[in-house]
Amino acid sequence: MLEIDQFLWIYPLLVFAGFIAGFMNTMAGGGSLLTLPLLIFLGLPPAVANGTNRIAIVMSTSSATLGFKSKGVSTFPFNIYLGICGLLGALIGAKIAIDIDGALFNKILAIIMIVVVVLIVFKPKVNYTELIERLTGKHLYISMIAFFFIGIYGGFINAGIGFVIMLFLHYYNRLNLVKVNSAKVVIVLIYTTGALITFALADKVNWTYGLFLASGNFLGGWSSSRWSVKKGENSIKVFLIVIVVLMSIKLWFF
Repeated sequence: MLEIDQFLWIYPLLVFAGFIAGFMNTMAGGGSLLTLPLLIFLGLPPAVANGTNRIAIVMSTSSATLGFKSKGVSTFPFNIYLGICGLLGALIGAKIAIDIDGALFNKILAIIMIVVVVLIVFKPKVNYTELIERLTGKHLYISMIAFFFIGIYGGFINAGIGFVIMLFLHYYNRLNLVKVNSAKVVIVLIYTTGALITFALADKVNWTYGLFLASGNFLGGWSSSRWSVKKGENSIKVFLIVIVVLMSIKLWFF
């Protein structure tokens, strides 16, 4: 493993990558597809990279939550119910991630990255107008069950989960785009906090790298939530696809 702490460019790189990832995560999703492979590339073992990445996610979702709240956008208490169910699943997923073989984890991540790229490219067009929200009764109970399983994946790796959450909250719960993103950041904040604690207790977190990455995530999440949830997705899409394909090839073959 390279002694990379001596290179000061590592820290600005982490802040910059964190900003881009925080912006992406709030606007749509996929930020971890950039930051998680980057942390592995910088020399962290896969489980440590996975745990370290959670610091940044907690920071970006915290700032995005504040940003949406400052604009008066909320789905409370619906988002809390789903967040708690996701938390229960995330504790299971994080434990699996800690125990899994590093080489196998890299290959799983590579496959997931390619799958998410396909989802990004072929994501169905969504009409967010004239929706009737479905947040109570059986729709709430089914959503809680679904988010328990989504939480398992979130605790395990989290990469690309924003797209899954967005599609579910729109097509099943019928939330518009602004409310989808405001609910998403709260849900992810709740279950990722539990996952981070799980990784930390297992000593699978590099706090120095994580805090630099998180500072960028915080700024990116705040900027994205207040700027716009619609503008800029296409401009980021091409960049994300290129980076993800290159990183997935590295993870699989090297």
